Amino acid sequence: MKIQIVNRSRHALPAYATEQSAGMDLRANIEEPIILQPMERRLIPTGLYIALPAGYEAQVRPRSGLALKQGITVLNAPGTIDADYRGEVGVLLINLSQQPFTINDGERIAQMIIARHEQAEWIEVETLDETERGAGGYGHTGVN
Repeated sequence: MKIQIVNRSRHALPAYATEQSAGMDLRANIEEPIILQPMERRLIPTGLYIALPAGYEAQVRPRSGLALKQGITVLNAPGTIDADYRGEVGVLLINLSQQPFTINDGERIAQMIIARHEQAEWIEVETLDETERGAGGYGHTGVN
């Protein structure tokens, strides 16, 4: 799939690390380091602008290493970039650790996955079909 991209950052375009990678790393595009304090959230610019084809979205997800080692994650994970959005791709990070975390220019801060999606058409009805589960919700099976 070919996707148009404008790169106003100082960094290379996002790329797949391996042949079977699902996500591409997004890098911070900042003039000076940002110190993210514990429980602080901040929108981090990437300098990237994309034009996705209709029927696709870009999902912005946490990097597992940052989440595990530093407690840094994407607050609205996965963040969705719609096909008709033309603004800068930003990454909403939060520091869930108890230590300040410094974000440097060019640092890999999240990953982006391109995914196909469908749009639903609602059909309003009076009742729904019966299933074995029925209305059982959270914890309904009693299994821990």
